[in-house]
Amino acid sequence: MLEFINFGIKDIVDVVLVALILYYAYRLMKESRSLNVFIGIIIFVIVWLVVSQILEMKLLGSIMDKLVSVGVIGLMIIFQEDIRKFLYNVGSHRRMRTMKRILSLGRSDNSAKHNVKKTLMPVVMACMNMSKRCEGALIVIQRSVPLDDIVQTGDQIDANVTQQLIENIFFKNSPLHDGAMIIANQRIRAAACILPVSHNLDIPKELGLRHRAAMGISQESDALAIVVSEETGSISVAMKGEFRLRLTAEALDSILAQELI
Repeated sequence: MLEFINFGIKDIVDVVLVALILYYAYRLMKESRSLNVFIGIIIFVIVWLVVSQILEMKLLGSIMDKLVSVGVIGLMIIFQEDIRKFLYNVGSHRRMRTMKRILSLGRSDNSAKHNVKKTLMPVVMACMNMSKRCEGALIVIQRSVPLDDIVQTGDQIDANVTQQLIENIFFKNSPLHDGAMIIANQRIRAAACILPVSHNLDIPKELGLRHRAAMGISQESDALAIVVSEETGSISVAMKGEFRLRLTAEALDSILAQELI
């Protein structure tokens, strides 16, 4: 009874933090379809606490202590992608981005915005033309998270962003039309790149592999992925793990300007 009376604010904060950690771990495991693994880990931890703390069974408790110490390393290896995604989500939070802007001491502005605007117009015009011809395309625009590992999977180009070059790359008979184009720092870095495919079950079934690849890169980075459907010619944008579907050229230009400038 005395221990319960001494239950103070610090203990409440402790319980709330543990609950939040478990909740976010549950969400992460659910999205990666590893929910049964998460439930198994929770059951093991509860049994371990009962054996070592409540029943004070020394032999079984020491064995489980060893399993826990080794198991943490094993889990970090098995779920390294999920852990990386969690840490990325923490770092990409709006307040964190504001802090990065403050630390950068407000460098650049007008010239950088002008360069970005010059890059966006050819992309929008190319997407509009490819949409009319129902030519499939997948264009990824890098933001703060580097995509060097993705660039290495394709053919490196390093060219100025022009409407003609974009349309030529995604022309149906072009050897580079399959895969994604990566645009970074106002340059076309590479084409025919391989993107991680999202396994999100909420993606509509009528959307194809290009859309799943666009969703995958938007979940693993802060990049914007533009998709032109080969079947319908519709334009979509994947960002922050969400789709904006059936966009007009004006809507695409507005989204890119809002997110990138």
